[in-house]
Amino acid sequence: MRDVLLIALYAACGAAVAGLLGAAALRLVRHRSVAVSLTVVAATAVTAMLAGTLAVAWAMFLSPHDLTVVTLVIVMAAVVSFATALLLGRWVVARSRELARAARSFGEGGSFAAPGPAATAELDALSRELAATSAKLAASRERERALESSRRELVAWISHDLRTPLAGLRAMAEALEDGMAAEPERYFQQIRTEVERLNGMVGDLFELSRIHAGALRLTRTRMSLYDLVGDALAGADPLAREHGVRLVGDRVDEVPVEVDGKEMTRVLANLLVNAIRRTPADGTVAVAAERAEDGAVVLSVTDGCGGIPEEDLPRVFDTGWRGTAARTPPAGAGLGLAIVRGIVEAHRGSADVHNVQGGCCFQVRLPVATAGAVPG
Repeated sequence: MRDVLLIALYAACGAAVAGLLGAAALRLVRHRSVAVSLTVVAATAVTAMLAGTLAVAWAMFLSPHDLTVVTLVIVMAAVVSFATALLLGRWVVARSRELARAARSFGEGGSFAAPGPAATAELDALSRELAATSAKLAASRERERALESSRRELVAWISHDLRTPLAGLRAMAEALEDGMAAEPERYFQQIRTEVERLNGMVGDLFELSRIHAGALRLTRTRMSLYDLVGDALAGADPLAREHGVRLVGDRVDEVPVEVDGKEMTRVLANLLVNAIRRTPADGTVAVAAERAEDGAVVLSVTDGCGGIPEEDLPRVFDTGWRGTAARTPPAGAGLGLAIVRGIVEAHRGSADVHNVQGGCCFQVRLPVATAGAVPG
């Protein structure tokens, strides 16, 4: 038993010395290629085995012939191990360089394509992560392009819509200044109308800027959706009468919600004004509110606009979108529906639109008020 312990001790001491030397060498080459690190690891393992075996062989006082045979066997194993480590290292390095070249392509605005064939499990996992990152970057670039296009359209439309009332105000002001206005009172009324319109456009821009900047602060209170819809219908009734449109709000449940009353009133007002202006005379705008099967509250406004082209449906809530038939006043700057979506999403809800027979239906989904919830 004592001999076995001595053999184990000699082997452990020899292997430990080789392992320490290998660890020091690995630290020195830590910034070098993977092939060098693999070679050092293989050399450390073989050297540790060689040192342990030789220590035991010398301790056992083997004959010179036997010691030579053992040493030769270990040296040949070391040579094969070194060669295998070098080949494996070169293979891993080659795959790493291919992966780096592929990653450089999507970093310059392209898309990532994983090089083949599949490398090690770690490099394969890295390839999948890079592919996922490339997809996210592509989606981000697409959103950025769409947003930039929307901004350019908004600036163009705002410039156009501002130019018309400003030109009218200037002409009326010059007529009043020169004493050429036959009916000054009518000019004053028209100036007031144009100023109110400009004020509304500026208010929409300010509201949208607050939404995009994340500066929209909500003051939530618990209220009945029935009362909220009733107030909105009462506010939109004069405009509906002016356009000869019927407002219908029969299917409205008394569902409690926790919302900012002022902001949600603006949401309903924007939806109703948009629906009334797009519905022909003698048409109907219907408002409904009910609890969905998943527990959410669904508020819908259905108009008689004749429907929206399918290719335009995804853009309806984009900033500046007004559709092909809404390029001129009084359509506005195309901010109303963008404001609707921003306010609804701030309430952790969603806004959607789909075509129905004879028109389209705008839907707003809001979370229902929980029992005992604290307003605020």
